[in-house]
Amino acid sequence: MPELPEVQALVDFLDERMAGQAVGSLELASFTVLKTVDPPPQALAGAPVDAVRRHGKWLDIDCDGTHLVLHLARAGWIRWSDSLPSTPVRPGKGPVALRLRLADGAGFDLTEAGTKKSVAAYLVRDVTEVPRIATLGPDPLAEDFTREALAGILAGRRTQVKGVLRDQSIIAGIGNAYSDEILHVARLSPFALAGGLDDEAVDRLHSAIRSTLVDAVAASAGKPAKELKDAKRSGMRVHGRTGEACTVCGDVVREVSFADSSLQYCATCQTDGKPLADRRTSRFLK
Repeated sequence: MPELPEVQALVDFLDERMAGQAVGSLELASFTVLKTVDPPPQALAGAPVDAVRRHGKWLDIDCDGTHLVLHLARAGWIRWSDSLPSTPVRPGKGPVALRLRLADGAGFDLTEAGTKKSVAAYLVRDVTEVPRIATLGPDPLAEDFTREALAGILAGRRTQVKGVLRDQSIIAGIGNAYSDEILHVARLSPFALAGGLDDEAVDRLHSAIRSTLVDAVAASAGKPAKELKDAKRSGMRVHGRTGEACTVCGDVVREVSFADSSLQYCATCQTDGKPLADRRTSRFLK
């Protein structure tokens, strides 16, 4: 799933190409991808693109006050073309869910791989009309996301820190992959209770959040949209690297699997050398 760094790179990529251009049309290839009915897709025709922004992991294309808001879910992506096919998209054919065509013929397809369709598009006059945007937590790259702000978020929470980092209503933009990376940099167990972290651990966690995301945004900057997925994978230290050597200590990277996801960590760096039990309710193998 694209997370904050990749979405920010997509925002920069699209804003550079679309801002100041006029929309030609918004075409739907999947009738379920658009979650709103008013304004209709035809309302974008002729509207200038004022800006492309990010809200957590959401893309927001502001077209003269009407916002096309996109969530890429697990398997969605943006496929840009300087010259889109002149023929309209065909509903139900291929991975394309939605096409935004600019007046000059350029634009992008919103695509989704696989059979489970989860990408979502909203056309709204105010982005807070999108329920999940209205409930987003603070952005971890915002200036006011200070160490003290993070301490306030963590205080009293009897929730594993991995879950806190992934919860969009608590902190916006971090998902499964970057939470693994952040916890590895912070030298924290993913199963540590958020409210139980001491001052030094909170310091490390705040520093790791900022440095990991800033570095990932910088690494993604300027890359074409089609290269961002590979860039994300190649930059991971532990996520997706089960069985490989930790780049910090040389220990093997381990995995905990759940029903629909998994996490990766280094026992030497994060859990005092103790492997985590591969089940959600346990803390450590004894």
